[in-house]
Amino acid sequence: MSKTVVILQSSYIPWKGYFDLVHDASLFVFYDDVQFTKNDWRNRNKVKTKNGAEWITIPVGGGTARLINEVEIQEGTWQAKHWKTIQYNYAKCPYFSYYREFFEDVYLGRQWSSLSKLNQHLVCSISVELLGIDTDFRDSCEFHAVGKKLDRLLDLVIKTDADRYISGPAAKEYIDPEQFANAGVELVWKDYAGYPEYPQRYPPFEHGVSILDLLFNVGPDAPWYIWGWREGGSIPA
Repeated sequence: MSKTVVILQSSYIPWKGYFDLVHDASLFVFYDDVQFTKNDWRNRNKVKTKNGAEWITIPVGGGTARLINEVEIQEGTWQAKHWKTIQYNYAKCPYFSYYREFFEDVYLGRQWSSLSKLNQHLVCSISVELLGIDTDFRDSCEFHAVGKKLDRLLDLVIKTDADRYISGPAAKEYIDPEQFANAGVELVWKDYAGYPEYPQRYPPFEHGVSILDLLFNVGPDAPWYIWGWREGGSIPA
């Protein structure tokens, strides 16, 4: 039986394309035992405001000599600040109240000290509870991958017993398709083109914002705008 794996670093309230990859996978592995990268998607994302797309960032300090799963969140006031920003920009959206309890629990109901644990909780919970995805989730540290860079990634793929690996297009810069072919693993490049626009506040339309934007604007129809449109059928009424 075919098994498709996606291996990706956890990200903070990522955009819809991230969840498109989650949906494609039989198994999604959080690749958090790798180098933390500063000014990346690990601890920040964009929300739509009247002034355009703006960053909201979790304070994690300036050190880069650490793995993603070693990154500690510096202070607790960011949670209330982020929730205030989200409320200010999305409270008037059609489905803000529909998801309010879920996100209030994340931001006001608990304290987070680990960036990886926060990100993984958000990705898993949004995937399963809000988008209805039935993908299995694992953490890369469970597989004890060996090697460096691409060799380590391929070793991790092999240890998941997957025969198909889906990667985002940015990885074309460092992935050698021949290595995957020699290992008997089919390599598939994800195509993010063609996502339909949805009713979004504050034009012009912006695709590259957090999944929050899609959820608050279209609610339970969100899966159609991520992957359902490829299967045919009209835009939900």
